[in-house]
Amino acid sequence: MSDQAIVQSPEAPSPPPRDSRAQAIVDALAGRPIVLVGMMGSGKTAIGKRLAQRLALPFIDSDHEIENAHRLTVSEIFSTHGEAYFRDGERRVLARLIGEGQRIIATGGGAFINPQTRGLIHQHAVSIWLQADFEVLMRRVRKRPTRPLLQNPDPEGVMRRLIDERYHIYAEADLTTQSRDAPHETLIAEILEALESHLAKQGEFPPDMSAPALPPATTHVCVKLGARAYDILIGPDLVGHAGEKLAQLAPGAGAFIVTDANVGGLWLAKLQASLDAAGVRHGHLVLPPGEATKDYAHFQELCEAALEARMERGDYLVALGGGVIGDLTGFAASCLRRGMGFVQIPTSLLSQVDSSVGGKTGINSGHGKNLIGAFHQPSLVLADTNTLATLPPREFAAGYAEVVKYGLIDRPDFFDWLETHWPAVFRRGPELDHAIAVSCESKAAVVARDETEQGDRALLNLGHTFGHALEKLVGYDSARLVHGEGVAIGMACAFRFSATQGLCRPEAAERVETHLRAVGLMTRIRQIPGWSAGADEIVAAMAQDKKVRRGALTFILARAIGQSFIARNVEPEAVRAFLDDELRAGV
Repeated sequence: MSDQAIVQSPEAPSPPPRDSRAQAIVDALAGRPIVLVGMMGSGKTAIGKRLAQRLALPFIDSDHEIENAHRLTVSEIFSTHGEAYFRDGERRVLARLIGEGQRIIATGGGAFINPQTRGLIHQHAVSIWLQADFEVLMRRVRKRPTRPLLQNPDPEGVMRRLIDERYHIYAEADLTTQSRDAPHETLIAEILEALESHLAKQGEFPPDMSAPALPPATTHVCVKLGARAYDILIGPDLVGHAGEKLAQLAPGAGAFIVTDANVGGLWLAKLQASLDAAGVRHGHLVLPPGEATKDYAHFQELCEAALEARMERGDYLVALGGGVIGDLTGFAASCLRRGMGFVQIPTSLLSQVDSSVGGKTGINSGHGKNLIGAFHQPSLVLADTNTLATLPPREFAAGYAEVVKYGLIDRPDFFDWLETHWPAVFRRGPELDHAIAVSCESKAAVVARDETEQGDRALLNLGHTFGHALEKLVGYDSARLVHGEGVAIGMACAFRFSATQGLCRPEAAERVETHLRAVGLMTRIRQIPGWSAGADEIVAAMAQDKKVRRGALTFILARAIGQSFIARNVEPEAVRAFLDDELRAGV
């Protein structure tokens, strides 16, 4: 595409006067344009025009600029000159448009993927990702069969591939908003609120005029169990204050720290220094990392080490680590001296939002996961958000699956919020603290109603019947599958199975899958590396699930997002047929 082909945009008509809210936003933008990014079908043109009208700014569609310059459609440019030619011209057209001043710019689906264009947008504009579910995108693009990237026998497969390839890059946009089938006025109102919040955080918007997109984060959650009630504290640098918290909890008590080699190398010394500063006597044990540590041998090693350190019934075991260390340490605390107290200091997202709360403790058996254990509540949970900064991306995403679970069980508003704000959660912004707090509040409420899983608490196992069976069949090999990944596949399966049984709409299952895929999680069994087991083997593994009653399978299924329920006596043949279809479908 030659430079001569790039023509100047025609002069736009004078925009109408702005109201005070629009003027405040435009002033805070300080001359920067707003660039809309996202997949084909996400509504960039339609929403962009209405946003431009609301802010009284010119609107430009970069694809239309390119088509006007060539007097060819984008599809014709692709077929005549190739995609590489189009992308190069697209990059240069966007560089010009961004440099021409304040406006709303709708981009093509591949524009933001170019690193140079993305860098230019980050530096000179405010970007908004219009995120849309797979079903929404396909429904919209079918109305325009000229999309060049979909001119092939499997347009749905192409769309899924593009979602997998692009969504994690779109997440680098300054803002994310959900593009869905809702009135445009609703979507524009959400975009304006997000813009005001973003500009206020940058110090470019009057604080008293901003509309925060984030509810105030809770930093203190109480698990209400009468005399055994305990606090969950959420925030930074709690490891460094653990000594004083323990001294306040039980003056004169000692502490025996249990951690693994990975976490211990990062946080053990700081925890020990905190205990020393508070005058708390302590010992410690460092175990190997990984799910294999949750076994009889390491349980025995822990118990013997604590006894050798002369820990007494009034002392505390302190679990410093993820779910494996928390489960193992809690089970040892339930048995040692016929019951010791213990404190959870969870260092993974999964353990902060799930396993550290509620008192489920245990180890694995060759017959299945968590089959040997006890309900033994902690005395205190310290969720130090600083520890998540060192969490590998795969582990963070796996923990996020448990966050999503709470929205799918009974908090549809929370799931809506996650669809919009998950990029900020993954960037470890203040949204992360909010997500942890909501998750802990949700679990604490369920535990208070049903501590020992006689009723509602089973809802917290959404996705786990499938997930635990998958973990067992890979031999708890974390290189192939970690717990949160199993839960993600399990939740997607639970919603797809619900849809096949006529319990929920297929669109709900598709929405769940789209969100999990967007954050980089697996949603299909065949995505597990080296998977070879068949439906019969999965059903056999499910037969050892803790929720099995007199041989009958129990699942957590769904009528809609936020409407999960306990389904007892599910027919194994229905599950087997579903799994056969799942495995034939591939990835």
